[in-house]
Amino acid sequence: MREQSQSLLTAMGAVLLLLAGCDQALVEAKASSKPGMPDRYSSAPQSQPVDLLQAITPSAPEALPSTGFDGLQARVQQASDQAAASGATISVAILDRGTRQMVTNGNSQIVGTASVAKLFIADDLLLQESQGRTPLSVDDRQALDIMLQSSDDGAAERFWNQDGAGAIINQVASRYGLASTTPPNDGRWWNTMSSATDLIRYYDMLLDGSGGLPAERANLIVGDLAQSTPHGDDGYPQRFGIPDGLYAEPVAVKQGWMCCIGSAWMHLSTGVIGADRRYIMVIQSLQTSDDATARQTITQAVKTIFPNGRI
Repeated sequence: MREQSQSLLTAMGAVLLLLAGCDQALVEAKASSKPGMPDRYSSAPQSQPVDLLQAITPSAPEALPSTGFDGLQARVQQASDQAAASGATISVAILDRGTRQMVTNGNSQIVGTASVAKLFIADDLLLQESQGRTPLSVDDRQALDIMLQSSDDGAAERFWNQDGAGAIINQVASRYGLASTTPPNDGRWWNTMSSATDLIRYYDMLLDGSGGLPAERANLIVGDLAQSTPHGDDGYPQRFGIPDGLYAEPVAVKQGWMCCIGSAWMHLSTGVIGADRRYIMVIQSLQTSDDATARQTITQAVKTIFPNGRI
């Protein structure tokens, strides 16, 4: 667990102090779109799930509407209200890749990704390897696995420094069209900025290959996420949110957690849900409490949204 002073938590423009995932205090900035990048998602509250007119996965097979999405918008709002009553602010986005429906709670805040940025580090590294530009040794492969499964910071630091640092984020954001994902302004990978809908988009395009990473390399990432360990490499419990909330589903997740500004904790739970990888969920919370309470809050939000532990 890293710590970061408030003096580092400064962002350009209009900013809102936040914590951001896994290991670092981060800054929440108002979302803005990059020129030329299409705005595919709307985070505004809806009376029913949003039918995405521009499918990101045009080759995906048609699917019947999921009964798990029946009443989903109301349950997402209920979870948001319950979290607020506990002193937490949450951001939620859920995509059904089969029907192209997405539900959010209308919170369009930018979240610092912290250890979820390790997805981008892995993606860039594996693309370079697939193109013959960066050979990976057996030790490199093992380090990559541990970075994704157990959120090892040492491996992330090594790959970040050797592969271009902030340029990694620019390249991944360009390939995937991530309009609100930006490199850290202090050069530290854990301060990479993104949004819930950008992370949804990243996973969706990772799965269908439209982000440019070959399928066999994408499967390496998802396979590692499916083997997410109960505790991170630093010993922190990392089954909060999606894993413990959707206990009856197979999940592949990348988690982020962080303290502190004062006594506030941030937790970020992201990943792919279902044996057929049909669903993607991102949920982030910020709460002034102890870490156990904060983990319980984000997990309870997922359980409220999906009370049977499955979608």
